[in-house]
Amino acid sequence: MPSASSTRGTGTSATGKLDGQVAFITGAGRGQGRSHAVRLASEGADIIATDAPAPVGSVRYPLATAADLAETVRQVEAVGRRVVARTADVRDSTALAEAAQAGVDEFGRLDVVLANAGIFSAEPTLSMSDETWQDMIDINLTGVFKTIKATVPHVIEGGRGGSVVITSSLAALHVNDNTAHYSAAKSGLVMMMKVLAKELAPHRIRVNTVHPTTVGTDMIHNDAIYGLFRPDLENPTREDFEDVVRGINRLPVASLEPEDVTNTVLHLVSDDSRYITGTTIPIDAGAGL
Repeated sequence: MPSASSTRGTGTSATGKLDGQVAFITGAGRGQGRSHAVRLASEGADIIATDAPAPVGSVRYPLATAADLAETVRQVEAVGRRVVARTADVRDSTALAEAAQAGVDEFGRLDVVLANAGIFSAEPTLSMSDETWQDMIDINLTGVFKTIKATVPHVIEGGRGGSVVITSSLAALHVNDNTAHYSAAKSGLVMMMKVLAKELAPHRIRVNTVHPTTVGTDMIHNDAIYGLFRPDLENPTREDFEDVVRGINRLPVASLEPEDVTNTVLHLVSDDSRYITGTTIPIDAGAGL
């Protein structure tokens, strides 16, 4: 999807927590990214939405498509907000910078950055291919660095302060087999966040990470991931998968919904958390206990 944009819905909501603000969101085509986009829009924000509808060699499940990103556009517009959507792989600094500039040109500002895009795979560490390791680090860690470099200077330029929320994972706080690459990337985000929180504090820009347990999105609910979690079964089902992941959480739930993460993200980007920065926020149904 080369681009999609709208100038509909120029009014602000009457009671929105983000009236008049603009949010940049990676991985906005579906799942948590779409949930974040629609909810922030419903609170008065205009949205710059990016995703990369192209396969990644080491990823065994289907990634978001151009149609998925178009659906996010439709849903943001349906709540009366404006949206600029661009295809931008987080490994591509130029594409990210162009998407950010297009949004700022359209809306005149940038206030919120949600570095949400990511992939998942699972392999034993010693048999993991170089490609599997590198894809993970390039997207889940370096991709966040490139996203922040492309966007946060616009937030600084606005002089109004702002908020950055980085999507990490429970895997940065709790050990699981076969996830050395994923856990390394997600753990790296924590210290990146803390350094950024210190560096950006003079600009009144807050930076935090969220750490969800399993979230019920297309990244998780597919045959490839079911097989990874249930190698003991020839054709595992969602129920078979959930039998395993339910045992990870202390609260009696197999997985979160994207909206459960969005609720915390909204809190972190609104004035409700205006003095919260440099923190790691688990959304883990007690899995870390």
